[in-house]
Amino acid sequence: MMKPVRITIDEALLRAFDQDAQVRAKGRSAVLRRLLADYLSKNRKAAITQAYHRGYGKAGADELKGWTGEGAWRTD
Repeated sequence: MMKPVRITIDEALLRAFDQDAQVRAKGRSAVLRRLLADYLSKNRKAAITQAYHRGYGKAGADELKGWTGEGAWRTD
């Protein structure tokens, strides 16, 4: 279910956003939904990485180097 929301955006930023090719092709809402999903995914991955580093400490951080971007985390 979609819910309409009101947001405030600087006029110059909105003009630049509206000139973007993907925004013109898919629409503002579709592009903003994708941006929000990407933002939340990135923050979740960063939180998981921080939790690993807190849990394993400095020594564990070396062990995990290169692996933090691997794996598929469930989102449900």
